Amino acid sequence: MSFNAQWSPRLLSVLRIMAALLFLEHGTSKLLGFPPTPPPPTGAHPFELFSMFGFSGILELVGGILLVIGLFTRITAFILSGEMAVAYFMAHAHNGFFPILNKGELAALYCFVFLYFAVAGGGPWSLDRLLRRSL
Repeated sequence: MSFNAQWSPRLLSVLRIMAALLFLEHGTSKLLGFPPTPPPPTGAHPFELFSMFGFSGILELVGGILLVIGLFTRITAFILSGEMAVAYFMAHAHNGFFPILNKGELAALYCFVFLYFAVAGGGPWSLDRLLRRSL
């Protein structure tokens, strides 16, 4: 087996885990206040779970956890990809066309990385793979 064929699936899992851990940090910051960040825009309060800010925090926290462990990877990643597309157009696109200028690079990158996971799955180091083997 070639080096690329052997490591490509494993690096998919590594990319999923690292992207999810970084994304999870957004959810913990919004909902748990850790790590502390500047106050949310437009006076949204993180404990108002039914606000857009609170809803995105829930998606980021729960979705981040599910992606870290690789459970329901495809549907979770699809939902999070959509969340990031909405975030980009609601919070960034009106500030200009180029993501580097409108500060939407991270939202756009997460959107397409999650879209990739929705198609590729979680890789060999995921609960999805473990559950599929046990069935």
